[in-house]
Amino acid sequence: MAAGAIFSGVNPRSLAAEIRKQVEDSEARLVVANEVAYDKVKDVGVPVIGIGDHERMPGTIGWDELLAAADRTGPPMVPLEPVQQSDLCALPYSSGTTGVSKGVMLSHRNLVSNLCSSMFAVGPELLGQVVTLGLMPFFHIYGITGICCATLRHKGTVVVMDRFDLRTFLGALVAHRVMFAPVVPPVMLAMVKNPVADEFDLSGLALKSVMTAAAPLAPDLLAAFQRKFPGVQVEEAYGLTEHSCITLTHAGEDPEKGHIAKKNSVGFILPNLEVKFVDPETGRSLPKNTPGELCVRSQSVMQGYYRKKEETERTIDAKGWLHTGDVGYIDDDGDVFIVDRIKELIKYKGFQVAPAELEAILLSHPSVEDAAVFG
Repeated sequence: MAAGAIFSGVNPRSLAAEIRKQVEDSEARLVVANEVAYDKVKDVGVPVIGIGDHERMPGTIGWDELLAAADRTGPPMVPLEPVQQSDLCALPYSSGTTGVSKGVMLSHRNLVSNLCSSMFAVGPELLGQVVTLGLMPFFHIYGITGICCATLRHKGTVVVMDRFDLRTFLGALVAHRVMFAPVVPPVMLAMVKNPVADEFDLSGLALKSVMTAAAPLAPDLLAAFQRKFPGVQVEEAYGLTEHSCITLTHAGEDPEKGHIAKKNSVGFILPNLEVKFVDPETGRSLPKNTPGELCVRSQSVMQGYYRKKEETERTIDAKGWLHTGDVGYIDDDGDVFIVDRIKELIKYKGFQVAPAELEAILLSHPSVEDAAVFG
């Protein structure tokens, strides 16, 4: 990104055909991979830079050799065009509000403005102090913006984890004095219900807060987590790739200023953002406490879906509003609640039933470990 290139992350555990499709769709010029994904990318027809044991990845350009060669050659440097804020820097893939995976065009300005908004409350006293657990995959917008860029922006430390394994995860929290752990609800479920957690002395954790996003958090799970980790603040966040990551959050609540977002809300509207809720049928803007499709407008809204003009126009309207495909409402205190995805809502005798509500009820039963509800 610093050199003006565009980063398009892909899940190394995807099928070879899925990775090839993204390489072709994004018109990638170069693939960077390790041994996990080598077999899946060696035939995509694009040069591969191999990270790790070069012997085991024949035909790749070795990353270490590349760096060493660059040191040996020395100047002259290739002049790079100066990078503009309007240039693209990332092309993560998202299924969007509907359908197949699409490249989301994010500019440097998109990411910078998203970090300015989502980290508005991080004061100078935290510079160089924060240790974040890098559990969320970096091919996901939550990992690249919400963890990497966000932590590095404040000179913090990211503790990188490969795959989720509860023992390794808890060990990392203890050993590295992790203060902030972005997670997802299933990880919180494991922290609360899995007997492995009892093997650790969690009384001396440095953990100050966990942020949960990417899926709804059931109220009973939240309560159980707070009983087990009473000193840890739980921040629910809501974000989407098309908005460069975090869009609404509890982060930066100041009890002295009087506003603490309610539990089970996804927090309040961040600075520099406009939000409205509209009737999906008519597009009419709705009053408070009335569920409608959440729309957001700001400098963080993507430039569009890569080479997909029609889909872009369906998602971002002529006035610059990004239509999220999520149903929610805002209450009298300015707290936002997400009800569910528009397309997931179950129509029953004329009523709209949100799967997330039914899932929360099922999860409250002690014999139920996890639940999924669909129409």
